[in-house]
Amino acid sequence: MYHHIKKLMYTVRVDEPDPRFGNMLLEQFGGANGELAAAMQYSIQGLNCEDPARKDLLMDIGTEELSHLEIVGTLARMHLKPTKFNREQAEADPLIAIAGGGGVNLFNSQGNAWTADYLKITGELDVDLRSNIAAEARAKIVYERLINITDDPGIKEALGFLMTREIAHQKSFEKALYAIEDNFPPGKLPGIEKFASVYVNTSQGEGDTTGPWNSGEQWDRIDDLEQTMPIDGGDGIPSVTLDSADQAVATKMAKRTMSDPSGDPLTGADLGAGPGAGRTTNGDKGGAPDIESAPAMAEANAPA
Repeated sequence: MYHHIKKLMYTVRVDEPDPRFGNMLLEQFGGANGELAAAMQYSIQGLNCEDPARKDLLMDIGTEELSHLEIVGTLARMHLKPTKFNREQAEADPLIAIAGGGGVNLFNSQGNAWTADYLKITGELDVDLRSNIAAEARAKIVYERLINITDDPGIKEALGFLMTREIAHQKSFEKALYAIEDNFPPGKLPGIEKFASVYVNTSQGEGDTTGPWNSGEQWDRIDDLEQTMPIDGGDGIPSVTLDSADQAVATKMAKRTMSDPSGDPLTGADLGAGPGAGRTTNGDKGGAPDIESAPAMAEANAPA
């Protein structure tokens, strides 16, 4: 059961409305890292959670995020309100001024509609808690950036409060995650032991670096890819077993689409080749002029 109290969780003050900044605030209202996304993600995770203690945590924080949504929405509305009656301010954001009457709606700062695709919900507690930790970190960074581009003391205070609550929530989610004794790897199935500590150096060349993330006692590092791949010891050639009817169809298709390296068919590019096309297949046509000669030919063909 939800109960609304007609007071904000944190008192907000705006010295001077700034519609452009109000638009930026919508990122935390209807954006991917915003408060509505957080509220829905944690609350729905809570509905799915079988553990009573962590269910309580998820519902507590999910509900608090709704109060944060109210703060952000109030701040944004205070900044955007002049767009309803001031032409110059309305021109800063016609979508909000004309379609929304200077109010907030479930859009981000770019005018993109909020979507449930923002939510990360798997029904696997350790996976969901990791998603929540990352979500709080992302939201904290967005608040930092908003704070950095406003000079309004009241706005800075309110955003500083919201940013700090992201820190508190991240701490709670981390405690909940690490209270699960076997929280890594996520899920129920163990990994295949011989592959679980292999580091494959697939991006080689200048800039190669080693560190505890890819070398040391924990890792079996692979640098010589030609000698070690495929990593399973097989031939690396995919195969599938088909019944006789499907195999006959696959064989006919393979025969029809088989490449012929000895052929050199005439193509549409050959037929339509003009200046800058380079050499073409159609020798009888003489090919198109090289790029170096194209300017001279263009000048020669220019109208008098």
